[in-house]
Amino acid sequence: MTRVTQREPGKGKAFAPEYQGALGSLSVNSSLTEVLAKGIEELRAARSAGQHGEMARCGLAVAEAYRRLGRITEADAAWKASYRAARSAQDTGAMAWALWSGGTLARQRGALALAYRLLGLAAELGERGGDVVVRGYSLAGLAETGRIQGDYEAVGALHEQLLAEARRRGEARHTVWALEGIAQMHRNTGSYDRALALFEEAAETAGRADDRRGRAWALRGIADVVSVRDGDVERALALLAEAEVACREIGLSSALAYNHKMRGNVRYRAGLYAQARDDYRTALAEFEEMHEPRGTALARLGLAKSLARLGRNPAETAAELAGLRGALDRIGLRHARTMVDRAAAELGVGPLPGDDRTTDGAAAR
Repeated sequence: MTRVTQREPGKGKAFAPEYQGALGSLSVNSSLTEVLAKGIEELRAARSAGQHGEMARCGLAVAEAYRRLGRITEADAAWKASYRAARSAQDTGAMAWALWSGGTLARQRGALALAYRLLGLAAELGERGGDVVVRGYSLAGLAETGRIQGDYEAVGALHEQLLAEARRRGEARHTVWALEGIAQMHRNTGSYDRALALFEEAAETAGRADDRRGRAWALRGIADVVSVRDGDVERALALLAEAEVACREIGLSSALAYNHKMRGNVRYRAGLYAQARDDYRTALAEFEEMHEPRGTALARLGLAKSLARLGRNPAETAAELAGLRGALDRIGLRHARTMVDRAAAELGVGPLPGDDRTTDGAAAR
């Protein structure tokens, strides 16, 4: 079988390196239902022909479509099948991409230790096989895993390194990802002006590259900052509404759920507690459907705060927050205790059950 060469990043326009082989013509903006249907069709054809390398590459697209659609069980089976096929074909690059998919899924599921292991192996195989793209994506995955844990000191330099590499290669999609990650760290440490500038640069870059997914995430970041810094509810909600259109058209289940959670954040900050409650409930149902524990816990936190503001019994709120603290700790988020303790202090329901210490400081949410 002739080995299909992976596309190299083009200058300016975003491309989807996870769509390979017979699926290489698909766009970064292709509907995930379209990707899944075509991927399954081509995977069956490759399997019938006994083409293990093509099975691995079509299986990668299937795994990623399942993951982004929130179909976790199917995504888990698909990336493992892709890896087995790649190993049978002795295709190091395809093995690395399958491990990247598995590591990204592990992070989405809240299994951060597994995410580190799989993404680290993917980066090693990518380097060994000379695939700079999968190596970069895997290192980016490691950086993002550290970032969501709050380990900014450890991963800040890696984000900057990956941004420089992406810009040098002209890889717009990866440039947007790095800008958004750095922006998020600035936002969470209170550097709102810098965060806004970076999110706006990410949105502009994604727009020029026709990367609707990256632009949707950037708009969410802009909405967050203008809500926190400026109290501009109208603009924030308009940005989220614009991002939601892209999420729905492409089928980005996780991004849509985080969009709805952010809508709850914006309304909660504005004192619109009943509307925020409804937004958090929507996001919570979406996160639970896709078995995403981090998003689930954060939506539960927002919902608990909204219900407390609407007159919920303080004892019930305290019990809910205590349970959430444990859930966030199990995921491995470094600032989990502080986030929940901050909410308890804000709502006047602390100290929480099982808490034998006082806390200081506050983590940004």
